[in-house]
Amino acid sequence: MTTQPIIKLHDGNLMPQLGLGVWQASIEETTNAVAEALQVGYRSIDTAAIYKNEEGVGNALQSASIARSDLFITTKLWNDDQGNPQAALETSLKKLKLDYVDLYLIHWPRPSQDQYVDAWRDLIALREQGLAKSIGVCNFHVAYLQRLQDETGVMPVINQIELHPLLQQRQLHAWNATHKIATESWSPLAQGGKGVFDQPVIKKLAEKYQKTPAQIVIRWHLDCGLIVIPKSVTPRRIRENFEVFDFKLDKDELSQIAKLDTGHRLGPNPETL
Repeated sequence: MTTQPIIKLHDGNLMPQLGLGVWQASIEETTNAVAEALQVGYRSIDTAAIYKNEEGVGNALQSASIARSDLFITTKLWNDDQGNPQAALETSLKKLKLDYVDLYLIHWPRPSQDQYVDAWRDLIALREQGLAKSIGVCNFHVAYLQRLQDETGVMPVINQIELHPLLQQRQLHAWNATHKIATESWSPLAQGGKGVFDQPVIKKLAEKYQKTPAQIVIRWHLDCGLIVIPKSVTPRRIRENFEVFDFKLDKDELSQIAKLDTGHRLGPNPETL
């Protein structure tokens, strides 16, 4: 892969710590963004069935002269498909033009429909078939994770959750780490920096390191041991978001950013979605 940091998942598979997210991007935007990202050096791409842009990822991958083994492609099982993950993944693979994905995630627990444990059993089977190299979840609280362990004996390799300086989820992050579950941040820039980029500490650090506020926040995720997938369809920002490997935040600076945590959630609450 590239010289960027690599995370070893508890199943032994390796994942780049920084990837490109394509939420809310059209198929055409996704094709162009992924093509740009691969040229810059990204090797991890995060999409989902509900994003309706898996074809865009597939188009860009088909045009890239990068070995499949050097890529890490993630997609997700949507809530309405929890009753048939096999068919859902096969549909995603056709759109992605791939034989397998590197990571398949249950997108939301949707506790009200109470299908996520059975869906997880199906993901275990998909992994055994080789259609997904690694399997994990998104937006799972501790009780849901514990139930997966209790009823199947298999823990996810990743829990992808909303996480940014305003919603740091330190207790869940710590619980994940204790159980060897990697924590991955979605909306890592708080959806375009809402209330984050104008924080004095972020602006001060951007000035100190001659970086953008977004680069400071991405570096914060990396230094906290988080996997991070900032979304952009703008070539300049895609490049900037990857130019974060030439500096690190020190403990005092990390402590200052820790004080920004307000528990403010921008996305849905997993308990009620």
